[in-house]
Amino acid sequence: MNKEKRQQIFSRLKAQNPNPATELNYTTPFELLIAVILSAQATDVGVNKATVKLFPVANTPEKILALGLTKLKSYIKTIGLYNAKAENIIKTCQILIEKYNAEVPDTREALESLPGVGRKTANVVLNTAFQQPTMAVDTHIFRLSNRTGIAPGKNVHEVEKRLLRLVPKEFLMEAHHWLILHGRYVCKARKPQCGSCIIEDLCEYKEKTIA
Repeated sequence: MNKEKRQQIFSRLKAQNPNPATELNYTTPFELLIAVILSAQATDVGVNKATVKLFPVANTPEKILALGLTKLKSYIKTIGLYNAKAENIIKTCQILIEKYNAEVPDTREALESLPGVGRKTANVVLNTAFQQPTMAVDTHIFRLSNRTGIAPGKNVHEVEKRLLRLVPKEFLMEAHHWLILHGRYVCKARKPQCGSCIIEDLCEYKEKTIA
């Protein structure tokens, strides 16, 4: 795919959705961090159903530690892998208090040192909470990047590096939101909705659907 096609693709995605945002509900960097930790192998809708009850009760490291592991689990038990996630959240809260004055750090190295926080989670927090031009490559972005030809790669890290290099700089801050939403609702895994896709004529996928 050439530079001009990528420019057109992101121009159209921006025109369709000028201010894209995560579908996770949050009001602070800490709430976003917890929501993203919970979202691993879970849907944003499922996470939001849990956090809408959790955050009014405990939305700081201190309050979650005061809540305790057992009660925390009771709030997030509808989410997959909730036992492990609860333990990671408790440990993360302890580290945030001890090392970062109960604030969420704004560097990749510090974020990735927290239990339950991998590269993708760190990228989401850096981009969404701290406005850093990172690329959080999830299954949607990985599929979309390879399927369309925007930034093909054999693994998520390879796709991330290519997107950071190939996405026009003017679109880089919001690019991962546009790609996630497009992959989630249009360029779906089993049946991409090519017929109603705004970038269908620019996409290099060879097996496009009619509907």
